[in-house]
Amino acid sequence: MNTKTPWERQEILRDKNRPTINDYIPLIFDEFYEMHGDRYYGDDAAILGGIARLDDIPVTVIAEVKGRNLNENKKTNFAMPHPEGYRKALRLAKQAEKFHRPVICFIDTPGAFCGVEAEERGQGEAIAKNIMEFMRLRTPVTSVVLGEGGSGGALALGVCDRLAMLENALYSVISPRGCASILWKDAGREKEACEILRITAEDMLEMGVAEAVIEEPNGSAHYDLDKIAENIKEFLSDTIRENLQKDIDILLEARYTKFRKIGEYTEQ
Repeated sequence: MNTKTPWERQEILRDKNRPTINDYIPLIFDEFYEMHGDRYYGDDAAILGGIARLDDIPVTVIAEVKGRNLNENKKTNFAMPHPEGYRKALRLAKQAEKFHRPVICFIDTPGAFCGVEAEERGQGEAIAKNIMEFMRLRTPVTSVVLGEGGSGGALALGVCDRLAMLENALYSVISPRGCASILWKDAGREKEACEILRITAEDMLEMGVAEAVIEEPNGSAHYDLDKIAENIKEFLSDTIRENLQKDIDILLEARYTKFRKIGEYTEQ
């Protein structure tokens, strides 16, 4: 059982040495072929996408990209996608639907980019359209939260049949700093907000947002990259093989029901 507090987990996620999707792809997939561009505006390095093989199954991989140093983070906009990133993700997802490939999404973002240029190019519309289209995408969709799962920036890749989280990952409607800024007008109370938001993997499992928690060896993904990649691959292989056997209409109904139930609760 993970005994780390939400704040301690957030500190782990912010460590520059924490593995990113670029570390995991070669260990999980074979023959990864990256694809670029949204066919509207341009390419967004904050979202990586392409075709790969998981064991013997062709899949489409879509992932948010964090950098390890300043130059990498500048290239990927600190893992905060622009609208063209989400439109690229949707283009690849629709292509996967056409060729009956399962879609695998990896979430790792503090949130979508909120700059003026992103808003000018339709940030809100791009996220909303992804949520709508992924909800009715006629192919299996599986998502894994690798680190931060922040707000709509994460949810745009989080509409899926099964969601898994690494045990130190966090998934939240807003960042703790943003919550503190809005709720108390004091960003300095970020740690307090982090502790009360209920954003850990165990919280998500309990509330029905996630279906699985993937173990990080020794309590952190830093120490054994091969093992954590093996754990992710095992979850993905089992989930995709199971979902490929289901009737797509049944899968879509279950996907819709899953998200309709989120947020329902009873007070004692």
